[in-house]
Amino acid sequence: MIKPPADQPPRRAPAAFAYEDEREQPEAKAGRQTAEPRKPAAFSGEITLTSDEDDPFINPDKDLPALPVARPPRRGASFGKIALGAFGVLFSLAFGLWTDSLIRDLFTRADWLGYTALAAVGIGVLAVIAVVIRETAGIMRLAAVQTIKAEAEAAILETKPAKARALVKSLEHLLSNKPKTARGRATLKAAETDIIDAPHLVALAERELLAPLDRQARSLILNASKRVSVVTAVSPRAIVDLLYVLYEAAKLIRAMADLYGGRPGTFGMLRLMRDVLAHLAVTGSIAVGDSLVQQVLGHGLASRLSARLGEGVINGLMTARIGIAAMDLCRPLAFRALKRPGIGDFIGDLTPSMTKTDGNGRN
Repeated sequence: MIKPPADQPPRRAPAAFAYEDEREQPEAKAGRQTAEPRKPAAFSGEITLTSDEDDPFINPDKDLPALPVARPPRRGASFGKIALGAFGVLFSLAFGLWTDSLIRDLFTRADWLGYTALAAVGIGVLAVIAVVIRETAGIMRLAAVQTIKAEAEAAILETKPAKARALVKSLEHLLSNKPKTARGRATLKAAETDIIDAPHLVALAERELLAPLDRQARSLILNASKRVSVVTAVSPRAIVDLLYVLYEAAKLIRAMADLYGGRPGTFGMLRLMRDVLAHLAVTGSIAVGDSLVQQVLGHGLASRLSARLGEGVINGLMTARIGIAAMDLCRPLAFRALKRPGIGDFIGDLTPSMTKTDGNGRN
């Protein structure tokens, strides 16, 4: 062991010292030492307002909690469908017998009347067949979108990219008539020979093919929400508000389905609207929600907005939620590589005067 030189003092061992603020008064020190700790207690009847940091009207960039992703419900046989089918067959037989009796009576009166009735029946049958083909094609397009979405979930879990490449081909075929996807299809064509694993290939297809469509979908939702907000703010009757909201919601859902390649017919449109409304009812978001109402009332926004204008903003946000749910259902791929839009993305556009800031960053 090496000893320090005799002219140097021995080293001091490390020690710990308690530090007390010299500015603290002696009475406060004594009170702190003798006071007993407060026992836990429960308080009731207090109203807690949302902080400014969590307020989407003051901070529009802060999104509200994301809604659950909309998925089509499983369908199966039910007694209602069986009864509807049975009565449909019975009605068809009765209509056929009535038509046969009518044509026979017309032939007894005059031959030209009978032939005219036969021509009318033939034209009607051809029109019905055309309608059935159109509706079947619309339902098949919607089913193709859901099939691609399910195949994408399975392809991501595969170690080999074969299923992912087949999925990308199906997605390109579905969106081949969309001019906005031409650049993305060219990029995917150039990357066919590259070695890309399945998750990254699906993510690349989502970014290249669906990113421009997502921007257009956001524009559709925003424009519909603005129209609903303005019309319901100036309309004199509640029934006018309700009818216009339903009209814009149906128009928005159809436009969303057409945008992502699943253009439905009449029955397919009704089916899609039922899925959207079922999703909103299950998630409890058919109305904008209690939290948003608390934001409006809690921060005195009602004092800055008139009652009609505030109602218009609420209806616009409800329309935005319907559009987001329709976007989830009609989009052929789930949101993975791209950010899913939320209500916070539309609050700033629907209430621009509420989110303007001055030079110091204050409202």
